[in-house]
Amino acid sequence: MSDSEMARKLAELDRLLNDPETRMDAGRVWALAQELKAPAAGAGASRRH
Repeated sequence: MSDSEMARKLAELDRLLNDPETRMDAGRVWALAQELKAPAAGAGASRRH
């Protein structure tokens, strides 16, 4: 995932969680959290080897 794509997803997640004008979409929040978690897990795994 590119830095710009990660930044876009983080901004969307922030908006979903913190903007009172935006309707909560729990499914989208969990999907974004999973997508943002995946690269960190992959990077950590490759550093251990």
